[in-house]
Amino acid sequence: ISESVVKKKLVACVNIIPRIKSMYWWKGKIEKSFETLLLIKTKDELFNSVKKEVIKLHPYEVPEIICLKISKGYEKYLKWIKEVTR
Repeated sequence: ISESVVKKKLVACVNIIPRIKSMYWWKGKIEKSFETLLLIKTKDELFNSVKKEVIKLHPYEVPEIICLKISKGYEKYLKWIKEVTR
């Protein structure tokens, strides 16, 4: 997933955080598993394209795909995100 969204210039960067322990409700019972968290940095207008790509490639029936708005950030970093994405 990470390689695909970076190569397609849908995102500027993906942080891959392995072995996150998750606990959640799934199909009426509590599940526990180890997962990998992808922290994906992109522009707001590319969110839907990133979402489609993740859904296409992710093995889960319902992958976690959420958008957290950046309220502030280092201006040069935010500019870089805009420059390297399509």
